[in-house]
Amino acid sequence: MSRFLGPLDSEGRVPSHQQTRIAAFLISAHGALARQYAMSLPMRIEAAWQTELNAQFYRESEIISLLQRATSWVPDMALPYMAASWETAWFPKPVEGLVGQPLALPIDLATRAHAIHAGIRPAALLPVDANVNDPFVSALRRIEFESGRLLQAQILFLKGDSLVPFRDAVSTELERRHAEIRKLWADTLESVGITVRQDR
Repeated sequence: MSRFLGPLDSEGRVPSHQQTRIAAFLISAHGALARQYAMSLPMRIEAAWQTELNAQFYRESEIISLLQRATSWVPDMALPYMAASWETAWFPKPVEGLVGQPLALPIDLATRAHAIHAGIRPAALLPVDANVNDPFVSALRRIEFESGRLLQAQILFLKGDSLVPFRDAVSTELERRHAEIRKLWADTLESVGITVRQDR
Protein backbone atom coordinates (compact mmCIF):
# COMPACT_ATOMS: atom_id res chain seq x y z
CA MET A 1 0.00 0.00 0.00
CA SER A 2 1.18 3.50 -0.80
CA ARG A 3 0.01 7.06 -0.14
CA PHE A 4 0.41 7.94 -3.83
CA LEU A 5 -0.71 6.72 -7.22
CA GLY A 6 1.71 4.47 -9.05
CA PRO A 7 4.18 3.01 -9.59
CA LEU A 8 4.42 5.42 -12.51
CA ASP A 9 5.60 4.19 -15.89
CA SER A 10 8.81 5.35 -17.57
CA GLU A 11 7.06 8.49 -18.82
CA GLY A 12 5.69 9.42 -15.40
CA ARG A 13 2.11 8.33 -16.13
CA VAL A 14 -0.34 6.84 -13.65
CA PRO A 15 -1.22 3.15 -14.30
CA SER A 16 -4.34 2.81 -16.46
CA HIS A 17 -6.20 0.60 -13.98
CA GLN A 18 -5.78 3.28 -11.29
CA GLN A 19 -6.84 5.99 -13.73
CA THR A 20 -9.95 4.02 -14.64
CA ARG A 21 -11.17 3.43 -11.11
CA ILE A 22 -10.34 6.89 -9.77
CA ALA A 23 -11.96 8.57 -12.78
CA ALA A 24 -15.05 6.35 -12.51
CA PHE A 25 -15.52 7.35 -8.88
CA LEU A 26 -15.05 11.05 -9.61
CA ILE A 27 -17.42 10.92 -12.59
CA SER A 28 -20.02 9.19 -10.41
CA ALA A 29 -19.71 11.81 -7.65
CA HIS A 30 -19.62 14.89 -9.86
CA GLY A 31 -22.20 13.40 -12.22
CA ALA A 32 -24.63 13.01 -9.33
CA LEU A 33 -24.13 16.67 -8.41
CA ALA A 34 -24.62 17.76 -12.03
CA ARG A 35 -27.87 15.77 -12.31
CA GLN A 36 -29.27 17.23 -9.13
CA TYR A 37 -28.25 20.76 -10.08
CA ALA A 38 -29.97 20.28 -13.44
CA MET A 39 -33.16 19.06 -11.77
CA SER A 40 -33.07 22.02 -9.35
CA LEU A 41 -32.70 24.69 -12.03
CA PRO A 42 -35.82 26.80 -12.53
CA MET A 43 -37.17 27.50 -16.01
CA ARG A 44 -36.40 31.16 -15.46
CA ILE A 45 -33.56 32.52 -13.32
CA GLU A 46 -34.88 35.23 -11.01
CA ALA A 47 -32.44 35.27 -8.08
CA ALA A 48 -28.67 35.44 -7.58
CA TRP A 49 -28.51 32.00 -5.94
CA GLN A 50 -30.21 30.50 -9.02
CA THR A 51 -27.47 31.98 -11.21
CA GLU A 52 -24.87 30.30 -8.99
CA LEU A 53 -26.78 27.01 -9.25
CA ASN A 54 -26.61 27.28 -13.02
CA ALA A 55 -22.86 28.01 -12.91
CA GLN A 56 -22.22 25.03 -10.64
CA PHE A 57 -24.15 22.73 -12.99
CA TYR A 58 -21.87 23.72 -15.88
CA ARG A 59 -18.69 23.40 -13.83
CA GLU A 60 -19.64 19.90 -12.69
CA SER A 61 -20.39 19.00 -16.32
CA GLU A 62 -16.97 20.29 -17.36
CA ILE A 63 -15.28 18.12 -14.72
CA ILE A 64 -17.06 15.04 -16.07
CA SER A 65 -16.16 15.86 -19.67
CA LEU A 66 -12.53 16.50 -18.72
CA LEU A 67 -12.20 13.14 -16.97
CA GLN A 68 -13.82 11.24 -19.81
CA ARG A 69 -11.30 12.67 -22.28
CA ALA A 70 -8.17 12.65 -20.08
CA THR A 71 -8.42 9.13 -18.64
CA SER A 72 -6.65 6.15 -20.15
CA TRP A 73 -9.55 3.69 -19.75
CA VAL A 74 -9.16 -0.09 -19.36
CA PRO A 75 -11.75 -2.80 -18.62
CA ASP A 76 -12.51 -3.13 -14.90
CA MET A 77 -14.78 -6.00 -13.92
CA ALA A 78 -15.34 -4.64 -10.40
CA LEU A 79 -16.70 -1.29 -11.57
CA PRO A 80 -20.38 -2.25 -12.04
CA TYR A 81 -20.66 -3.41 -8.41
CA MET A 82 -18.67 -0.47 -7.06
CA ALA A 83 -20.58 2.06 -9.16
CA ALA A 84 -23.88 0.73 -7.82
CA SER A 85 -22.75 1.39 -4.24
CA TRP A 86 -21.51 4.86 -5.17
CA GLU A 87 -24.71 5.83 -6.97
CA THR A 88 -26.79 4.71 -3.99
CA ALA A 89 -24.77 6.98 -1.71
CA TRP A 90 -25.59 10.04 -3.84
CA PHE A 91 -29.35 9.64 -3.49
CA PRO A 92 -31.06 12.60 -1.79
CA LYS A 93 -31.72 11.88 1.85
CA PRO A 94 -34.06 13.68 4.24
CA VAL A 95 -32.32 16.05 6.61
CA GLU A 96 -33.23 15.13 10.17
CA GLY A 97 -35.37 17.83 11.72
CA LEU A 98 -36.17 19.47 8.37
CA VAL A 99 -38.69 17.07 6.85
CA GLY A 100 -41.25 19.07 4.90
CA GLN A 101 -39.16 22.26 4.93
CA PRO A 102 -38.63 23.85 1.48
CA LEU A 103 -34.90 24.17 2.21
CA ALA A 104 -34.45 20.47 3.01
CA LEU A 105 -33.41 19.41 -0.51
CA PRO A 106 -31.09 22.40 -1.12
CA ILE A 107 -29.41 21.67 2.22
CA ASP A 108 -29.00 18.00 1.33
CA LEU A 109 -27.48 18.92 -2.03
CA ALA A 110 -25.19 21.60 -0.55
CA THR A 111 -23.89 19.32 2.22
CA ARG A 112 -23.18 16.55 -0.28
CA ALA A 113 -21.41 18.97 -2.63
CA HIS A 114 -19.43 20.40 0.30
CA ALA A 115 -18.31 16.91 1.33
CA ILE A 116 -17.28 15.98 -2.22
CA HIS A 117 -15.40 19.19 -2.92
CA ALA A 118 -13.70 19.39 0.47
CA GLY A 119 -13.17 15.70 1.19
CA ILE A 120 -11.86 14.46 -2.17
CA ARG A 121 -8.41 15.81 -3.04
CA PRO A 122 -7.25 13.83 -6.08
CA ALA A 123 -4.16 15.93 -6.81
CA ALA A 124 -2.76 15.03 -3.38
CA LEU A 125 -2.40 11.46 -4.67
CA LEU A 126 0.10 12.43 -7.36
CA PRO A 127 3.79 11.67 -6.72
CA VAL A 128 6.21 14.56 -7.22
CA ASP A 129 7.64 12.87 -10.34
CA ALA A 130 4.27 12.54 -12.10
CA ASN A 131 4.38 13.84 -15.67
CA VAL A 132 2.93 17.35 -15.55
CA ASN A 133 2.06 17.11 -19.25
CA ASP A 134 0.04 13.90 -18.89
CA PRO A 135 -3.69 14.57 -19.46
CA PHE A 136 -4.81 12.57 -16.41
CA VAL A 137 -2.34 14.32 -14.10
CA SER A 138 -3.46 17.70 -15.41
CA ALA A 139 -7.11 16.69 -14.99
CA LEU A 140 -6.68 15.76 -11.32
CA ARG A 141 -4.98 19.08 -10.60
CA ARG A 142 -7.67 21.00 -12.47
CA ILE A 143 -10.45 19.17 -10.61
CA GLU A 144 -8.94 19.97 -7.24
CA PHE A 145 -8.59 23.62 -8.22
CA GLU A 146 -12.21 23.80 -9.43
CA SER A 147 -13.42 22.03 -6.29
CA GLY A 148 -11.83 24.74 -4.17
CA ARG A 149 -13.75 27.38 -6.13
CA LEU A 150 -17.04 25.48 -5.99
CA LEU A 151 -16.64 24.90 -2.27
CA GLN A 152 -16.95 28.61 -1.60
CA ALA A 153 -20.54 28.63 -2.89
CA GLN A 154 -21.55 25.80 -0.56
CA ILE A 155 -19.94 27.57 2.40
CA LEU A 156 -21.79 30.80 1.65
CA PHE A 157 -25.12 28.99 1.41
CA LEU A 158 -24.66 26.75 4.46
CA LYS A 159 -23.54 29.69 6.61
CA GLY A 160 -26.14 32.06 5.21
CA ASP A 161 -28.75 33.90 7.25
CA SER A 162 -31.59 31.80 5.83
CA LEU A 163 -30.21 28.69 7.57
CA VAL A 164 -29.57 30.23 10.99
CA PRO A 165 -32.74 28.65 12.48
CA PHE A 166 -31.56 25.22 11.25
CA ARG A 167 -27.89 25.50 12.21
CA ASP A 168 -27.79 22.33 14.38
CA ALA A 169 -29.54 20.22 11.75
CA VAL A 170 -27.22 21.54 9.03
CA SER A 171 -24.10 20.82 11.11
CA THR A 172 -25.26 17.28 11.85
CA GLU A 173 -26.04 16.62 8.19
CA LEU A 174 -22.71 18.06 7.09
CA GLU A 175 -20.79 15.80 9.48
CA ARG A 176 -22.76 12.76 8.30
CA ARG A 177 -22.10 13.53 4.66
CA HIS A 178 -18.39 14.12 5.21
CA ALA A 179 -18.03 10.80 7.02
CA GLU A 180 -19.89 9.00 4.23
CA ILE A 181 -17.78 10.54 1.46
CA ARG A 182 -14.50 9.94 3.32
CA LYS A 183 -15.33 6.24 3.65
CA LEU A 184 -16.34 5.84 -0.01
CA TRP A 185 -13.21 7.64 -1.19
CA ALA A 186 -10.93 5.68 1.17
CA ASP A 187 -12.48 2.36 0.05
CA THR A 188 -11.99 3.31 -3.59
CA LEU A 189 -8.35 4.25 -3.02
CA GLU A 190 -7.64 1.09 -1.05
CA SER A 191 -9.04 -0.95 -3.96
CA VAL A 192 -6.16 0.35 -6.13
CA GLY A 193 -3.46 0.01 -3.48
CA ILE A 194 -3.53 3.45 -1.89
CA THR A 195 -3.90 4.01 1.83
CA VAL A 196 -5.16 7.30 3.20
CA ARG A 197 -4.71 8.54 6.75
CA GLN A 198 -8.03 9.32 8.39
CA ASP A 199 -7.59 12.51 10.36
CA ARG A 200 -11.13 12.47 11.69
